[in-house]
Amino acid sequence: MGAIGEVFPRDVRHGAGNATRQDVPGLGAPPSELSTELEAAALRALRGAYSDLNLQIFGGRLQRPVLALGSNPGRLGAWLRAHRTIELGRSLLAEQGWGTVLEVLKHEMAHQFVDEVLGHQDETAHGPAFREVCRTRGIDQRATGLPASATTDSDHRALERIAKLLALAASPNEHEAQAAALAAQRLMLKYNIEIESQGAARRYGFRHLGKPTGRVSEAERILAAILSEHFFVEAIWVPIWRALEGKRGSVLEVCGTPQNLELAEYAYSFLLHTAGALWRANQRARHTKLNGGRRQFLAGVMTGFSDRLARQKQAHQKEGLVWVGDAELGSFFRQRHPRVRWTRHFGSRHTDAFASGREEGQKIVIHRGFASGATTACPALPPRRS
Repeated sequence: MGAIGEVFPRDVRHGAGNATRQDVPGLGAPPSELSTELEAAALRALRGAYSDLNLQIFGGRLQRPVLALGSNPGRLGAWLRAHRTIELGRSLLAEQGWGTVLEVLKHEMAHQFVDEVLGHQDETAHGPAFREVCRTRGIDQRATGLPASATTDSDHRALERIAKLLALAASPNEHEAQAAALAAQRLMLKYNIEIESQGAARRYGFRHLGKPTGRVSEAERILAAILSEHFFVEAIWVPIWRALEGKRGSVLEVCGTPQNLELAEYAYSFLLHTAGALWRANQRARHTKLNGGRRQFLAGVMTGFSDRLARQKQAHQKEGLVWVGDAELGSFFRQRHPRVRWTRHFGSRHTDAFASGREEGQKIVIHRGFASGATTACPALPPRRS
């Protein structure tokens, strides 16, 4: 166990704040255990992540401390100043995604920065210097490690109005369904334009959507672009470590306001579920269970839906509803990801499977998920309050 690092008891901590499990929903159950080999591999990945975050967020000004895993069930992470150690809970690796692990790591790095770079060792753990370091670097100073997604009453009212329109979009009447879906998208656009024009302070957060994957498909990349273009969020594929498998991977992160994160997550799940259902229907129509052409078909579905949204966007622009972007969201995004690398991907756009999928994608109408029926795999938007 030498590669894992020594675990220090709580009473040797000096001055730094620690993130506790009681702040995080769903972390009350006993953690699953990783093998010694998987823990050692995760620590190697953590060392690499620390170096990357130090360069990207802290300008390379931190000296790497000891990185250790602790078994204290009440603590997610801690900066142990006396031992120059950042300790993260083993439960994080076993129970939570890598994104959660990195948020807690960044929180403890902020404590280290305040102590060793700024030299503010006379303040309370979460004092003014610490809060400023977190604010300017897009770090969650609460360090639960989980995205903050609570919505206000105003947010909830906007979501309710959109949810009601999306419920109408499930109508068997094709024209009524399309009109309701178009109205829902128009309302999302109008709501964001109004909030932006009011100049009111907006709250931003982030979410990781879907399960981490070792290979990002063309359909998933197109879906990420759809969210960025039409759902008022910034989307980026971030590298992660799959601790339970000991492998690298990627996960889609979206940044935005709480209400836009809700809608983007819903759209993400709905479109993946719908694309899968369309592929299965395509197989039944061809009387085959073979998966040949599946990736191209799914990419075609996403492209077709993107085409449809683009046409709707042009219609809204003719009405004078023009979205010019959210500068504050851009700043929040750049704080979280100061060094973004852009890549270009080319897919199979001339196959019969892609063409079939694109045709089906142009027919998709997003509607609200219910407790039963064909959309049970999708999360439902907040129900109407009584």
